[in-house]
Amino acid sequence: MNRLKPFLLPLFLFLSLAAAPQRSGSVSYDLVISGGRVVDGTGAPWFRADVGVVGDRITAIGDLSQSRTKRRVDATGLVVAPGFIDMLGQSEYNVLVDHRAASKITQGITTEITGEGSSIAPLNARMIDDNKEWWARYGVTPDWTTLEGYFRALRRARPVINLGTFVGAGGVRNHVMGPEQRAATPEELKAMEALVAQAMEQGAFGLSTSLQYLPGRFASTEEIIALARVAARYGGSYITHQRSESFQIDESLDEVFRIAREARIPAQIYHLKTAYRKNWGRMPAVLKRLEQARAEGLDVSANQYPYTAGSNDLSACLPLWVREGGKDKLVARLKDPSIGARVKSEVAREDPTWENQYLGAGGPSGVMVVIVLNADLKKYEGKTIEEIARDERKDPLDVLMDIVIADRGNTKCIIFIMDEEDVRAALRHPLVSLGTDSGAVAADGIFSKQKSHPRAWGSAARILGKYVRDEKLLTLEEAIRKMTSLPASRMGLSDRGILRPGMAADLVVINPDTVRDRSTYEDPLHYSEGVLYVAVNGQLVVDGGAVTEARPGRPLMGPGYKGR
Repeated sequence: MNRLKPFLLPLFLFLSLAAAPQRSGSVSYDLVISGGRVVDGTGAPWFRADVGVVGDRITAIGDLSQSRTKRRVDATGLVVAPGFIDMLGQSEYNVLVDHRAASKITQGITTEITGEGSSIAPLNARMIDDNKEWWARYGVTPDWTTLEGYFRALRRARPVINLGTFVGAGGVRNHVMGPEQRAATPEELKAMEALVAQAMEQGAFGLSTSLQYLPGRFASTEEIIALARVAARYGGSYITHQRSESFQIDESLDEVFRIAREARIPAQIYHLKTAYRKNWGRMPAVLKRLEQARAEGLDVSANQYPYTAGSNDLSACLPLWVREGGKDKLVARLKDPSIGARVKSEVAREDPTWENQYLGAGGPSGVMVVIVLNADLKKYEGKTIEEIARDERKDPLDVLMDIVIADRGNTKCIIFIMDEEDVRAALRHPLVSLGTDSGAVAADGIFSKQKSHPRAWGSAARILGKYVRDEKLLTLEEAIRKMTSLPASRMGLSDRGILRPGMAADLVVINPDTVRDRSTYEDPLHYSEGVLYVAVNGQLVVDGGAVTEARPGRPLMGPGYKGR
């Protein structure tokens, strides 16, 4: 099991510090990182020390210059920190396809927490069949239906990174009810509660929702509270892509706080933002509401990625009623000319009752196609809807709907919906941790044959390079705290996120003068620079800037885990 009870952590750290040798010529280590500036993840000022590792644990921090070791890394002039923790990793499927998680480890990420809204499990035969085009594309079809089964598959895959997951309320709803817009019956709600309980006992960290998208959008607040109470009984937390990130953000925050209060559960907001131009500048007020909720006794926080664009399905630019019922119904509706005309009319006008991402992105110039499954549409990847419409001399909304039809609702897009000053305000705030909201990809292999959001490649490095070194928006120590001990404390990962003897040996060594992101929207397939060494559970997965063959990642289990 990868967790300790929170109340044991202070005693654990005291005993491990007391027992650890700080200067020794007799102790032999597997790895020593020497002479670096240690930023321990707590937010405390850096100090100079060596870090010694035996097996998968840090065993000493101090002067280890005379100690024997199998491998010594000279970190003179470099920064040594805990491995970064991605609070919205999205790699649960990707690491089964490509175990390297290359775009993540090359920016220093060693652990992911994932499972937004519709998690990797539970599944049923219908749900697996609904995504058959994706499984065919990447060559891995689920042979599991439960979280326990998924973790078996994850262990077989031997990924490079550590990974834990929430159980998605949207997936649970789909499992029991299908993608229909209606209230759950008492019997259906009871079945959903049972699935959440099962997932918690099989290792989920808590309950997640994605309330802007289907089928999560159809769930009432009362339904979510009922499921969150189940997660709370197991010591889990609640994490949400909230119902609105734009015009109804205050009402959406009210819902988050109500769920936290009535379910008596810690809550976190995924990828915090104030979306669409008319809402730009509202981030300080949103952060103030988080502070007020905490002052009232609610355990709430947030995470973010340091970019001004989001990414999701291209079909999410269309009204909810068009998408209701699944991909087949979506495509059939759009093929009806009368429905197409209605869709164009609704998308073209402002309506605060749904998240109109097309208008929120400023129209066709703000929507970029990044991934398609239909090979005939490959030419559109990396182009905006405006560019495609101009090239083909068509109405932009006709282009959008034609792509959705031809790709059967599978197209992914990037949407430019945020303001830089709002991103900066959230990044400065002590309650906001790191979440890339992207699965791991690579500059070679199957994931290199498609575009992707630069946040998958450079989120952590961008924070350390652009916002810490270049703009001095926050200190190095605070930035690292927000990517290490802060997310670890939110998830109860009491043996990760801090450099201390006895803690898991997830380590990152960076050059603070050169660390930077290189991926862009137009040309994304570039790893970050300046991340020179990365260890996961004591094994170097990045060595001198190069990805190694080591595969030491592990499943991380949540607080209700009842397995062995």
